[in-house]
Amino acid sequence: MELDQLQTFLTVAEAGTFSRAAIRLSSTQPALSRKIKLLEAELGTELFYRTGRGVVLSEGGKLLEQYARGLLDTAASAKSAIQAMGASPVGQVTIGMPSSIATVLAIELAQEFRRAFPNVSLKVMEGYSGHVLEWLTAARLDVAVLYDTPNLKSNTLKTDPILSDELFLIGSTKDPARIGNGPIRAAQLAEIPLVLPSRPHGIRILVDEAMARIGAVPNVQLEIDAMHSMLALAEGGLGYTFLSYSSVRDLVIAKRVRIWRIVNPTITRSLVITTTNQRPSTKPVRALTRIFQELIESHVRDGRWAPPQESTSSASSTRPSPRR
Repeated sequence: MELDQLQTFLTVAEAGTFSRAAIRLSSTQPALSRKIKLLEAELGTELFYRTGRGVVLSEGGKLLEQYARGLLDTAASAKSAIQAMGASPVGQVTIGMPSSIATVLAIELAQEFRRAFPNVSLKVMEGYSGHVLEWLTAARLDVAVLYDTPNLKSNTLKTDPILSDELFLIGSTKDPARIGNGPIRAAQLAEIPLVLPSRPHGIRILVDEAMARIGAVPNVQLEIDAMHSMLALAEGGLGYTFLSYSSVRDLVIAKRVRIWRIVNPTITRSLVITTTNQRPSTKPVRALTRIFQELIESHVRDGRWAPPQESTSSASSTRPSPRR
């Protein structure tokens, strides 16, 4: 089994027909058919079912697809690592992060990294923390930015804490539940209509666990697993949600949403940067983690990560401290 065969296999699977795959690979349909037949003969099973419109993956093909992507990613990583050993590194570095972080830092991170390594491409994969962790453990990422969970305790992962991040209640400026000014006690969340992601999303688990500690249950009126939709519903007055201040800072400044600090208890989570020993620690990878940490520190120093005291009408406002 050769990498070229796996690439051909994945291209045919994505294209759905041998003719379209041949165009993408600048090859011929008979040549691709021969490669797939040789691969099927080696594996002892059909990889595609032929239909009137093209081909679809067989059960064996679906299984091979999972392994093929990982093998090709590993090969690309090895190539990038070797190329990065030169004086002028080339190749690709891949970082994964939750949407709440990507919204705030992805553009700045890409700009700073491009200035430092103009010949190295940066790939940003955005998803829920659980998905990002899966990508990292499958060696599809060089670096992952995550919120700390017990799942990060692994011999293959190296985790460095960055800061403790506070969750705030986010809602419409019209305040349909009439919360008013000042901080809100966590117990009140049992009555306020909430828009939250479903479990096992990290925010949902944090809120559920914080409420359970005080013997209460959050009043979840709507579950939606998309940060931007969650925010849009909160802004439209259809419920309240939870996010870090950094994720909604521009909306707060534009007076499109309001925020309330949650007390008794405050809900916090630890932001960490994680790498895996299944991917090489190249110069560009190490530089990417350093650039990310510096950007976080810059946002904290400039007051962009935590709200000013008056924004939440709370005398207990604190600013997060980056961890070294």
